[in-house]
Amino acid sequence: MFQKQPVMRRVLASLAPLFLFSIYLYGPRSIAILAVSLLVGAGVELLFERKRGKKPSEAVLVTGALLALSMPPTVPLWIVAVGAAFAVFMAKEVYGGFGRNVFNPAIAGRLFVYISFVAAMQSGFLSPGAFGTAVDAVGGATPLVLMRGGEGRGLGDLILGLRAGALGESSALLIALAGIYLLATKTASYRLMLSTLVSGASFAALLLALGVAKALPLESLLAGSFLFVAVFMATDPVSAPKKPAAQWLYGALIGCCVILIRTFSLFPEGTSFAVLLGNSAASLLDDAAAAAERRRAARDSRAPAAAPAPEAKP
Repeated sequence: MFQKQPVMRRVLASLAPLFLFSIYLYGPRSIAILAVSLLVGAGVELLFERKRGKKPSEAVLVTGALLALSMPPTVPLWIVAVGAAFAVFMAKEVYGGFGRNVFNPAIAGRLFVYISFVAAMQSGFLSPGAFGTAVDAVGGATPLVLMRGGEGRGLGDLILGLRAGALGESSALLIALAGIYLLATKTASYRLMLSTLVSGASFAALLLALGVAKALPLESLLAGSFLFVAVFMATDPVSAPKKPAAQWLYGALIGCCVILIRTFSLFPEGTSFAVLLGNSAASLLDDAAAAAERRRAARDSRAPAAAPAPEAKP
């Protein structure tokens, strides 16, 4: 039924522990959200690809999984369905299907429902409990919101994921292990991942050193979706640049934009906006990198050839 894509299967494998952990935290609600996201997304792609005489790609399963894992635990299922349909239709199929989309579909779908249904998206968080048995609604009081209010959060909770957040974005440890797996299997580009993480951390540290009043503590990099986006979204091979030099700039752009938006805007989270900005600039960055390569090649071709070494006398 689906086009076989080993790369996408490895991404799905890396997401599986995050999904299982979300079931531990929030119970069967996680299963329902994932099922709706996968079914709606795959259905929309099947409808369009059938008209083109093609099979849907396994990439749509990655889109559905990423979208589901970026949702709050108690988000209404119809909102998940709207997000999945928008992600596949508007951010992928209207461009011609897999490999032609400009924007990361999962990010586009997430941002669409985040802006369209603000109240539902910001009030769907829970304090985690084993298998969803001891959870309390916390409204919009995610760790980033608490940090903006001057309240700290234990590093242990942030690393292990025992705090309110989206389904798959809680555990920094599991996300880090997934990133290592993606790099070890050469599924994701280390340039994209590393440049996003280092630029975000460096820019946050710079703002703190300059005494910017609104700057969040460095612990905020373990909260929200920064790590999740750096590992899974910024490394999307379709919407990211292809040239190595452009990939470093692309990751730096995303990382710095995340910190800028978090610090100076009304949104406590800025990762989705930052990735879409990076997607918009990806082609331009590739063109700039290619032009630099051509200039370098032209300079090398004009450089005088080295004089031949003198022959040794007998």
